[in-house]
Amino acid sequence: ARAASAPARAGKTGPAPLDAAGVAGARRGALPRFVPPQLATLVARAPTGEDWLHEMKFDGYRILARRDDAGVTLLSRNGREWTDRFPTVAESVRALPARELLLDGEVAVVTSDGRTSFQALQNFMSDGGRSGDLVYMVFDLLHAEGQDLTGARLEDRKAALARLVGAPGGEPGTLRYSDHVVGSGAEFFAEACRLGLEGVVSKRRGARYRSTRGTDWVKTKCLSRQEVVIGGYTDPEGARSGIGALLTGVHEGGQLVYAGKVGTGFSARMLQDLKKRLEPLEQPTSPFSARLTGLGRPHWVRPELVAEVAFGEWTADGRMRHPSFQGLREDKPAGQVVRERPARAAAADSASAEPRVPERPSRTKPPSRGRASAAGGRS
Repeated sequence: ARAASAPARAGKTGPAPLDAAGVAGARRGALPRFVPPQLATLVARAPTGEDWLHEMKFDGYRILARRDDAGVTLLSRNGREWTDRFPTVAESVRALPARELLLDGEVAVVTSDGRTSFQALQNFMSDGGRSGDLVYMVFDLLHAEGQDLTGARLEDRKAALARLVGAPGGEPGTLRYSDHVVGSGAEFFAEACRLGLEGVVSKRRGARYRSTRGTDWVKTKCLSRQEVVIGGYTDPEGARSGIGALLTGVHEGGQLVYAGKVGTGFSARMLQDLKKRLEPLEQPTSPFSARLTGLGRPHWVRPELVAEVAFGEWTADGRMRHPSFQGLREDKPAGQVVRERPARAAAADSASAEPRVPERPSRTKPPSRGRASAAGGRS
């Protein structure tokens, strides 16, 4: 297979009614209220071989979209209802030619250069949707028309999803199908990094959908990103207002371990907003496991807020080098935040214990060339 320069675009042939019962591995079942999403394990390099398909990694919020006769509900990765936050996404799902659906995807904002940006999504949400191009990149179909598809092969689920949403090409819209390439993982990853994207997600073509983090889905990052817990902040200096820097950590061995001071990446509005969010959480003692020095007179807070940070690398003493704030993560509890370490490559390349649906011949056609996620879709 050849590598593609960008994720796929959706909408060329338009959406079509779906025969979900005709998908191999489908079985009758009631539409669930929520399915915990399948999560990808971080690895150092993209897996090789024709058993894998590769998608672009989007920089947004993981969202499941549930549709029934009562309407559309958008759910975060921990099951919180977020329909009111993204009404245009809900409308796009409602327009699909199906009565019952459960979609899996990522809500993101596309910037002018065609990339997705978590910071841009934060700005979109804070200014009432006046900035950016909001999209819902859908990459899996878990349930449709009375049929549970989680036992079907991934490649068959995606083929059904492409028919439902619309084949690659066409005019951009809010709802967009995330296409893939088969094989050529290293080349696909290299192209993603060349384009300045966050990375790629690689998935076993023949795997069922499993609500866990395992090695059927793995992610490889071009840029270092980490979710961190905010345990304190410093006062601003000079012309800056709000806060000076965030004091952050990750959970390790049941303790909150200090991971570094984050002092860049903020807008003036975000500095003020963080101050308002953090002041009610202040407490007299540090939540971190070790005593910290050289921070002046920090303000300690209850470790409840989660931030996403981009950084250069981890230092030998477990600190992030040159961290930059990307935004608050409201879709993950602080207690689940741990340092993300790449799994052994062998674990990703080896077959897991989960039985596979028999494989079918490889599809080698890559996604259409184009900007990262700005083109294609259904509004």
